[in-house]
Amino acid sequence: MDALLVSPGADLRYLTGYEALPLERLTCLVLPASGDPLMVVPALEQPAAEASPLGALNLEIAAWHETDDPYALIASRLPGAGTLRTVGLDNHMWAEKVLNFRRVLPGAEQVLAGSVLGELRMRKTEQEIASLRAAGAAIDAVHRRVPEWLRPGRTEREVGKDIADAIIAAGHATVDFVIVASGPNGASPHHELSDRVIQAGDQVVVDIGGTMPDGYCSDSTRNYSLGVPAAEYADYYKVLLAAQTAQCEAIRPGITAEELDAVGRDLIAAAGYGDKFIHRTGHGIGLETHEEPYIVSGSARPLEPGMAFSVEPGIYLAGKHGARIEDIAVCTADGGERLNLTTRDLVVVDV
Repeated sequence: MDALLVSPGADLRYLTGYEALPLERLTCLVLPASGDPLMVVPALEQPAAEASPLGALNLEIAAWHETDDPYALIASRLPGAGTLRTVGLDNHMWAEKVLNFRRVLPGAEQVLAGSVLGELRMRKTEQEIASLRAAGAAIDAVHRRVPEWLRPGRTEREVGKDIADAIIAAGHATVDFVIVASGPNGASPHHELSDRVIQAGDQVVVDIGGTMPDGYCSDSTRNYSLGVPAAEYADYYKVLLAAQTAQCEAIRPGITAEELDAVGRDLIAAAGYGDKFIHRTGHGIGLETHEEPYIVSGSARPLEPGMAFSVEPGIYLAGKHGARIEDIAVCTADGGERLNLTTRDLVVVDV
């Protein structure tokens, strides 16, 4: 690539520390393959950029005004703009910005910058792992309190509000998602909070996560039963727990993403629930809840020390109930470290 163009989002925060607002006005880090980098910002955002960690990088900040064309400004500042062959754009750049860069750089092929930036971000430093460890401890503290709020007669939405408040109280800066999937809703992996009234005898999937003040994310799923569960649920929960445990224990440098996926998937299939595990085993996590590497069939990527990802097999019986056990884990030099430390056993709540 002759240059990288990075707009607001996790990539920009990773590279500069600047958590820029995602506005219709262009903010863009310009990284030519040779030559000095440049930060282009709307004039009204210049004070915020200078006050952020970006301000300590001795990076030129070029401000543009309302009647300026920031895309033309960037094209004029790129070395050899007329002869650029390939320009990398961050993977989440808005389409209107992509098309404007095509307008001012018509001779350059646009490609995804993720092939460069993703390779950096998926290998966490010790400091990043410490941040993820702290995020894991914070969300664990919330899961320990969930039995306080799960009561027959309360709605999923009411329980979800209590959980959201607790996520902030535990140290997160923002709540990213709260799934409280009771009874048959547990068979929908990404169920939204609803007004369904939780009942005695229900099993409840609670999947929660947030972002810490330093930008690193948490994500953990645990399962609760209001009273002793039926034999069918108890039986497949044992299968699921064995599969998730085996996957966590199999983490090591060199195992591929698809091999790790197969460790749990094969156990679940052997027990007769293969068609009930309907999603990948996991996703990378860091400054985004979902990022590389993805633990999925078809990915031959070998795991390396520093890679952080979820391990979350699930079994879902449509119209009845479901379960998913999720931990964030990090590949270490000689194995793996689980960052979520609450019990993975089914938590039975007395009713």
